[in-house]
Amino acid sequence: MTLNAFLQIAFYLAVLIALVKPLGWYMARVYEGKSFGLNRALGWLERLIYRLCGVRPEEEMGWKTYTVAMLLFNLVGLLAVYGLQRTQDLHGHILNPQGLDPVSADSSFNTAVSFATNTNWQGYSGESTMSYLTQMSALAVQNFVSAASGMAVLIALIRGLTRRTAQTIGNFWVDLTRSTLYILLPLSIVLAIALVSQGVLQNLHPYQTVELVTPTKTQDDKKETVTEQTLPMGPVASQVAIKQLGTNGGGFFNVNSAHPFENPTPLSNFLEMLALLLIPAALCYTFGRMVGDPRQGWAVLAAMLVIFVPLLLGCVVAEQHGNPALTEKGVDQQASELQPGGNMEGKETRFGITNSGIWAAATTAASNGSVNSMHDSFTPLGGLVPMWLIQLGEVVFGGVGSGLYGMLIFAIIAVFIAGLMVGRTPEYLGKKIEAFEMKMASLVILIPPMVVLLGTAVAVLGPGLTMVDKEGNDKPTLTNPGAPETTDSPRISGAHGFSEVLYAFSSTANNNGSAFAGLTADNSFYNLALGLAMFFGRFWIKVPVLAIAGSLARKKITPTSVGTMPTHTPLFVILLIGSVIIVGALTFIPALALGPVVEHLQMTK
Repeated sequence: MTLNAFLQIAFYLAVLIALVKPLGWYMARVYEGKSFGLNRALGWLERLIYRLCGVRPEEEMGWKTYTVAMLLFNLVGLLAVYGLQRTQDLHGHILNPQGLDPVSADSSFNTAVSFATNTNWQGYSGESTMSYLTQMSALAVQNFVSAASGMAVLIALIRGLTRRTAQTIGNFWVDLTRSTLYILLPLSIVLAIALVSQGVLQNLHPYQTVELVTPTKTQDDKKETVTEQTLPMGPVASQVAIKQLGTNGGGFFNVNSAHPFENPTPLSNFLEMLALLLIPAALCYTFGRMVGDPRQGWAVLAAMLVIFVPLLLGCVVAEQHGNPALTEKGVDQQASELQPGGNMEGKETRFGITNSGIWAAATTAASNGSVNSMHDSFTPLGGLVPMWLIQLGEVVFGGVGSGLYGMLIFAIIAVFIAGLMVGRTPEYLGKKIEAFEMKMASLVILIPPMVVLLGTAVAVLGPGLTMVDKEGNDKPTLTNPGAPETTDSPRISGAHGFSEVLYAFSSTANNNGSAFAGLTADNSFYNLALGLAMFFGRFWIKVPVLAIAGSLARKKITPTSVGTMPTHTPLFVILLIGSVIIVGALTFIPALALGPVVEHLQMTK
């Protein structure tokens, strides 16, 4: 690993950590209803929204009412996204200048669930599938409100930890509105303007046809000469900004932020990478402020960083090391003044290995899923890092709101384990952790792995290995299966092919959205199976979290005593890290051994 790589990683982490406190303080003021400056300028708009929607902001909700409101809101959003895709032929010339056809029913279902759940898995090519109206009114809007929904659930959980003998945990509509109006929207406007300054597109122009500087020939048997290229246009910067800040990840173009119209320069790349983790990291400080002890927030952030940084370094080192098979052939893969060295397959030369590795680790630590390189082209161990970061449950930063409430669930589990060790009723922030909280916490940590492993098992038994093309012929879904054993069975695939399927279900069930791009997922089986994985992976987690919030809010706060385990110390950070790692290891190491580990051994034998 080069000195330049270390400096880039250190600079990225330093800027991120420096922004945690000011943004975290600001968000705490927003949710506590205190003055924070922007409310003076936009308070009238907040009140107008409540009036138009019939919301009484002073009326709070119990956890069941809060949950129903959240579920109904997301259901309406899901149906709206589905409807806009199915009616694209009615969007008109300005909002559908390319005259794109309606999206198929199964793909529309998958995309609607994907954006309503904040997963943003994309089984389609955005520039050739979605109209401008769909991109703006369906996808970009859901980028805001699905992220705000996750933030609202987090704030409800924090209130559950801080209130005593209370029957309510806040008002979902107020939390949703404030998250969108005061946090996501202002940050997105600033970032979008910065991206436009770097050359990211933002227009409603029809696609442009330009002449190629050097004509080329097609790769098929006809060898026709190509002299023109069609350049896609569209409102890109506005969607890219919120896709990064809201840990959404759904790109305007098929190759996401590897496309020069989404991510043209090193500065735009840095800003987009920074936006990946900005809000999830700052919410840790918000949590500490709202519970009255900033040390609690720093402890959680420390646990996230201790897990994240070694995995990030491991990913970059694996990619910088390159392919041993090429080294055996005499290929020079050492970094030098004349070449970047390492494994540059699937990476943009304008970003290189380090920035590709940082992005891959950050986008999978957060439940973002955007990419600036192709994870399918990473080395086996380099690809294992982003896959396992997803499989840890998206709690190492994770999505805006969802990552921190997931980590707080692990904190509850950690204090429960510590309580069992010393024979004392476990407590977290003065609230006793009892049977109900542990049952709900068990659902939170067990449902995503169950969906991942069950879905992967079903897919590799046959349904996920082939698809029917437009001509009615069977076609393999794994375009890069790896080296299979010698067999004629279509059910047998190589280790890399297994990794592609495992990654797809890990990504969707844990609301990430990135992919090993060698898997052809736009077919009826995967659109349905991955859609269901996204639905259950998101909402079957939110409901238990809100149930825990309601239960904790009703409890008294137990005074601290000499027997109370402090939850802001290095010892607790280690216990929290151990809980996350052990659950992730016990659940997924057998599956990882069949995929990237076997592939690595095949490559080095």
